[in-house]
Amino acid sequence: MAFTSRISGKGQVTIPKKIRETLGASPGDLIAYEVNGNIVTLKRIGPFDAAYHASLSQTLDEWTTAEDEEAFHDL
Repeated sequence: MAFTSRISGKGQVTIPKKIRETLGASPGDLIAYEVNGNIVTLKRIGPFDAAYHASLSQTLDEWTTAEDEEAFHDL
């Protein structure tokens, strides 16, 4: 199934009802966006997941250099 939404002047998008139901998302829930090229994946995350992700993501910046990519590209 394909769904569409229009981006508002403020850059906001309404997630269609069927998608919200599929995600089990309710008002106030956190949604994570994963970007891979021009594909974006949505995931509903709980408060614990968000706090864990926020604390963990601060430690991962050291692995994003070109040298790291070269060293680990074949793993």
